[in-house]
Amino acid sequence: MPRVSQDHLDARRSQILDGARSCFARHGYEGATVRRLEDATGLSRGAIFHHFRDKESLFLALAEDDARRMAEVVARQGLVQVMRDLLAGEGDGPDHPAHWLGTRLEVSRRLRTDPEFRARWAERSQALTDATRERLRRQHDAGNLRDDIDVDVLTAFLELVLEGLVSHLAMGLPADDLGPVLDLVEESVRRHRRSG
Repeated sequence: MPRVSQDHLDARRSQILDGARSCFARHGYEGATVRRLEDATGLSRGAIFHHFRDKESLFLALAEDDARRMAEVVARQGLVQVMRDLLAGEGDGPDHPAHWLGTRLEVSRRLRTDPEFRARWAERSQALTDATRERLRRQHDAGNLRDDIDVDVLTAFLELVLEGLVSHLAMGLPADDLGPVLDLVEESVRRHRRSG
């Protein structure tokens, strides 16, 4: 029997994650039935669960993948850029940050209602916090970040703003006018040099 290449396995895994992302975003965790996951991915139950032990493992892998992608944006451009990308609305392809919103909303809901999920997610969610803290430290070392507040406090502040934005979007509230709010958030962590 011929062996399947790692490239093929990776491509199949990405196909499953991309289809599952849209399915979970559209139907939520409970509504993303195996049948709907099959339809969204174009693959059979056997093909899906060959790569992922069960639906929860699939969802955790998806959430972890999205957190990794968000952490990459944070490392390059900061957490406020992730927030700006979430506001940008729908984009093309599963890599567009606006597609992370559905996963992020479902993660937030499950963290609140499912202690077992909360314990499993805690092991995986550190990447975004670490990327934010590291970017802030680099900005601090470059003299661009305010130095009267600890980097860990600024990290927590930005994460709280992100969670607030996610809640705002989840409630379907208007987001067209939030650009200046994010400008204010960004300005609040910057170092202000005195002229004179």
